[in-house]
Amino acid sequence: MRPAELTTKIFLDSGDPGETRQCLDILGFLDGQTTNPSLIAKNPDVAARKAKGQAFGAKELWDFYRTVVREISGLIPQGSVSVEVYADKDTGKDKLMAQAHDCYAWIPNAHVKLPTSREGLLAAHEAVGQGMRVNMTLCFTQSQAAAVYAATAGGKPGQVFVSPFVGRLDDLGQNGMDLIANILRMYRAGDGHVSVLTASVRTMEHFLTALALGSDIITSPLSVLKEWGRAGRPMPGPDYAFSAKNLAPIGYEKVGLGGKLDDYDLNHELTVKGMAKFSADWNALLGN
Repeated sequence: MRPAELTTKIFLDSGDPGETRQCLDILGFLDGQTTNPSLIAKNPDVAARKAKGQAFGAKELWDFYRTVVREISGLIPQGSVSVEVYADKDTGKDKLMAQAHDCYAWIPNAHVKLPTSREGLLAAHEAVGQGMRVNMTLCFTQSQAAAVYAATAGGKPGQVFVSPFVGRLDDLGQNGMDLIANILRMYRAGDGHVSVLTASVRTMEHFLTALALGSDIITSPLSVLKEWGRAGRPMPGPDYAFSAKNLAPIGYEKVGLGGKLDDYDLNHELTVKGMAKFSADWNALLGN
């Protein structure tokens, strides 16, 4: 059963329905699941094929992803399941939208993951206008998060997620938890149509800090959720604070939410690198 005092939604970050089952057994609940091409590449059925040197055809791999997503959806039918489109630096809005329509039709509880890039935001604007649910991934700045808000203006609560990646900012020596705090603060001036989904969670400390900050959603790997569950699902106290150690702080910026897309700086090296990593992991599964 879900703890009564827990207001943050808890998602599993995994492309393996077996991990969904484990998580449900350990926690007793799950509010959703996020998937991406790299996680699908780690699916045990994919690993078994790779071990045999068997590649996928393009349609076969897409069909496999759909099968996995449908199994996950069946395990958490009341939750959200994020399905990520293929996007590299050259993927334009129209191609993103074509994939989004396909993915969105797979299951009744889908959020389509689009990159927080210019083309991804153009696609998000169109998708939300058509009533689709979206999860804007690979967000690393307040400016990008403000652009998500602006691009999806008119959306309903729960329709749009923005996913800041805290662990990857930590890798750059920056305190990724500061970004979560900053976006939550910035969004208080808005209408609540975008939910903050803390992603790239690496540790229990990341997880507990996101809870303490009041993140709308947290997505975590099974290892972190196991640790939390086996510890009795502890909640951080009012004085809980993240131990930043040698991580550089990320200061709050005054960024407006009502601008046009071109008003915002969308550039970040980790967004570009993240798109390249996800697409490379997907392409590595395909035959020549």
